Amino acid sequence: MLSRRRFLKIGAGSIAACASGAVGCRSAASLPKASIEDVQKTPTFCDICFWKCGAIAYTRGGRLWRIEGNPEDPLSRGRLCPRGTGGVGAHFDPDRLKAPLIRRERRGAEEWVAVTWDEALSQIAEKMLAIKSEYGAEALAYFNHGIGGTFLKHMMKAYGTPNIAAPSYAQCRGPRDVGFQLTFGEGVSSPERTDIRHSRCLVLIGSHLGENMHNTQVQEFAEAIEAGTSIIVVDPRFSVAASKAKHYLPIKPGTDIALLLAWMNVLVSEQLYDKPYVEAYGFGFEAFQAHIRRYTPEWAYPKTSIPPELIRETAREMARHRPATLVHPGRHVTWYGDDAQRSRAIALLNALLGSWGRKGGFYVPASMELPAYPYPAYPTPQRPKADNPDQRHPFAGSTLTTGIREATLTGEPYPIKGWFVYATNLLEALPNRDETIRAMQQLDLLVVVDVIPSEIAGWADIVLPESVYLERYDDLNVELFREPFIALRQPVVAAPDDQKPNWWIARRLAHKLGLSDYFAWNDIEEYLEHRLRAAGHSLAELKRRGLIKGRPQPIYFDQGLSADFFTPSGKIEFYSPQLKQAGFDPVPAFTEHEQPPAGWFRLLYGRAPVHSFSRTQSNPVLAEMMDENELWLNASVARRLGLRSGDLVRLKNQDDVVGQPIRVLATARIRPDCVYMVHGFGHTAKGLRARARRGASDSQLLTRYATDPLMGGTGMSVNFVTLEWEA
Repeated sequence: MLSRRRFLKIGAGSIAACASGAVGCRSAASLPKASIEDVQKTPTFCDICFWKCGAIAYTRGGRLWRIEGNPEDPLSRGRLCPRGTGGVGAHFDPDRLKAPLIRRERRGAEEWVAVTWDEALSQIAEKMLAIKSEYGAEALAYFNHGIGGTFLKHMMKAYGTPNIAAPSYAQCRGPRDVGFQLTFGEGVSSPERTDIRHSRCLVLIGSHLGENMHNTQVQEFAEAIEAGTSIIVVDPRFSVAASKAKHYLPIKPGTDIALLLAWMNVLVSEQLYDKPYVEAYGFGFEAFQAHIRRYTPEWAYPKTSIPPELIRETAREMARHRPATLVHPGRHVTWYGDDAQRSRAIALLNALLGSWGRKGGFYVPASMELPAYPYPAYPTPQRPKADNPDQRHPFAGSTLTTGIREATLTGEPYPIKGWFVYATNLLEALPNRDETIRAMQQLDLLVVVDVIPSEIAGWADIVLPESVYLERYDDLNVELFREPFIALRQPVVAAPDDQKPNWWIARRLAHKLGLSDYFAWNDIEEYLEHRLRAAGHSLAELKRRGLIKGRPQPIYFDQGLSADFFTPSGKIEFYSPQLKQAGFDPVPAFTEHEQPPAGWFRLLYGRAPVHSFSRTQSNPVLAEMMDENELWLNASVARRLGLRSGDLVRLKNQDDVVGQPIRVLATARIRPDCVYMVHGFGHTAKGLRARARRGASDSQLLTRYATDPLMGGTGMSVNFVTLEWEA
């Protein structure tokens, strides 16, 4: 699956499927008789996930035909992943929202009246002004995901609220960012600054490259495999990545920090770490060294179930290839509630190997200069953000979605009376659905902007249908990457019904709110042209090419870059005075996590290469490739229970929540104390007619979560389940 040939084969198959019409797209026969001159191509960039790969979209006879990677784009390198090539299906999705909707019955009943845009936006503006008058602008919260939310975020700041949050922080990457910032003074960016293509040893700890389909990384992973890179995979499940590994470590869930500490113990005790690097750039190494002395492989063995000799051999393997050894930081890292400290342990392991700022480790990303539009200054909020009162999570670097939810439920530190939700299905993204539903019932206003009638849209007062990414402009993408560039998303085809782009929605609503000074431009092209001309470029040039590249820049320390670390000490902090002062362990320590009782399993979840979160199951192209998920169950456990692959079961969690039916996949590729399912299935929204109730929802069962004390992330791999079925 991960070879370059297989990667390209998957992508080509996706294109062919849509072109043939086998999965609900316009069939080739239905396209007008067109000569080659009728085929038009338009550069843009993808929106199926956050990676924002450069693409070339094709129309034939004026109708959307196919999409492929832009060979000039540093992210896609001319290839899209299966999700990207299937992106054409978003345009043809039969369940798309078509017109603005206003709630007719109680919240959650999903009974609607279609209205005009003016009616919908007028009602939203009236409610927003009423909330501002009675409770203050801070009483409105904005939840968003992706670059498409930029203009609505701008409008919210102009309105005066500081409560702007995205699940991508507290429910995904936030602990990783904090762990690396506390160590190196910087995060790992997004896309991650991982130099996989030059790694000689790649360590993946719960990172499912090839299943979690981040295009550039997967391409580089395939190249690393072909180049003979040594791969070490730590995972309770034998993933696709594990099948490529020299060493596979089937760790007991919840014990990753123990393994990381033991690895560091070996590197230091056997003098295998990068001494010159640590001496030049390290701070507090002696205290760190004393702390990890007790964490031997023998100590870690009964906790992790990884034999001491395997811990030692894999540590030595990392040392053999340093500094071109990359311990991957991961992406979705909210597991057990001590995730920032686990991510800090990963950062420290990389520091011992000398990989930060080095070829084959972590490069220093570059970007192009592009002036912002000259907007008026935003009003100063009268109150601080509501998500983190008294800085209870002192290292939170972004607004916490669950903190906003808690403030909505309790009214503390002040009431939150309105939610504006853009392109994120909060009922699938946040743990404990009941808490989210109870919070929504406290609101005076709930607005959802989406392209499909998602579960969160079913609870809205007003639903606004957005055009999909192939039908709209968005803001310019000025990426932090190894090659600096500016990329343009532009419309390829028109929206089929009364859908509107987010910039249009934000601008129209701002005018109704009396905020027209913040949208002085008349349309998006005027805005884009202004920014580009200020940097010496033009929109016409970008529309032709899709992107503009900057000059190559040094990306490694040995290319002349200054080794800057933006920590209080100005160095890599092996021992963190910041953490010590805040009452936390200055060096990560291991704490035991609860394990499932007999007859129960830890519920693990992840991604599939053909779907993004819960956003794409109604896409007819992607649904054809995977229309339901399965439950991975250890084969020996399945035999003992009398279950076989294909049997239907239900999961019941520790809080007596019973899930939807799901088919068993009996496999030796998972530990007997776990079960695993792909996230995002089991949709229950009434409007998702084509793909409703396919597979089961993991989110429904994530009723418990462990909050990271450092930064407020929600560890969600703390739920246990048992199986129910009819004999």
